[in-house]
Amino acid sequence: MNVFSGPDLIDTHVHLDIPPLAGDQSGAIRRAEKVGVRQVITVGTDLASSKKNLELARQFPQVYAAVGIHPHDAKGASDEVYSELLRLAGIPNVVAWGEIGLDFVKEYSPRDIQLRVFRQQVRLAAGIALPIIVHDRGAHVETVEILREEAAGVLRGVMHCFSGDVKLARQVLDLGFFISVTGIVTFPKAKLVKEVVNYVPLERLLIETDSPFLSPVPYRGKPNEPARVVHVAEEIARIKEVSLQEVARCTSANARDLFRLPVP
Repeated sequence: MNVFSGPDLIDTHVHLDIPPLAGDQSGAIRRAEKVGVRQVITVGTDLASSKKNLELARQFPQVYAAVGIHPHDAKGASDEVYSELLRLAGIPNVVAWGEIGLDFVKEYSPRDIQLRVFRQQVRLAAGIALPIIVHDRGAHVETVEILREEAAGVLRGVMHCFSGDVKLARQVLDLGFFISVTGIVTFPKAKLVKEVVNYVPLERLLIETDSPFLSPVPYRGKPNEPARVVHVAEEIARIKEVSLQEVARCTSANARDLFRLPVP
């Protein structure tokens, strides 16, 4: 039997297939358990990554997978890839379609291809009622426009690693989506993210590490891992002037509601 200490936390967005986590997956999961991280969602970025993450979800009972094509990899999308992702999405260990969206800061795929692939994946997810995990960097207007046209009223999801302001947060909430916060919220100069956390009700927040990226203070600059999601929760608690246990209770309930996760 696994023994958990601390609050009941869920890291809703990690990349266990990316180094250095890829070389220490069981260790990372074990360290997360020790601080109360009871469930983890490991997220695909292309077809190969999605398959790797599904295998991890099969290997570890507290791990679940998301499958999809990241905007960086949109140029690799094809009908054959979509068909295989649809097959993977029907496997019980898969709880979301993602990470999908737009990235106009690092245009590793041309914008027109990103837009087309994002829209197509939203439609595919809607067709099977699977929640989506959305990446939006430097493309707030276009991301919200596609979600309004393709997802509003028919599909649930989360804006992961939220990087906008309160105005964008309001638009995302109006779509019925959740907002997810990373270790960036712990950075002293992250004023916008802190304002968003203060604005968004706990009932609409999720927490994540985006491991192995975006380590929170006091680990900033070092590889991240799921155990450090507790620092994200602690900073949210400080901003909202509530207990860590309350943040954990609400964000975990939100994650289990959105992704249909069982209570361990």
